Amino acid sequence: MIVRSLSDVVPVEWGNGTSHRLLTEADGMGFTVCETLVRKGTTSSLQYRRHLEACYCTGGSGEVVTADGTRFKITEGTIYALDQNDAHHLVASDYEDLRLVSVFSPALRGDEKHTLTADGFSQY
Repeated sequence: MIVRSLSDVVPVEWGNGTSHRLLTEADGMGFTVCETLVRKGTTSSLQYRRHLEACYCTGGSGEVVTADGTRFKITEGTIYALDQNDAHHLVASDYEDLRLVSVFSPALRGDEKHTLTADGFSQY
């Protein structure tokens, strides 16, 4: 059995926020669970080419925007799943941080970080 608290995990600064990787590849579960904070007023262009991701909003608000511009409002209680390795923009509202529980399959090593630039989607 694995029992771990948020305070047991050093957060990874991923670009526009932090990620507490609560379960990683080393845990042998085959998936990763993270508590992710996206800082208010930020936009992150992201794509996971080797992982599928689902995110459940536990606080704050924002949007997930597809590469073609389709917008989906994200508020507490909303889940979104990137089931096609979708390139997307994750946008936190201007007035509050966005908090997500993120699940990745297959599992992350745990040290991955984004390289956020204006000219493309950060990938890992």
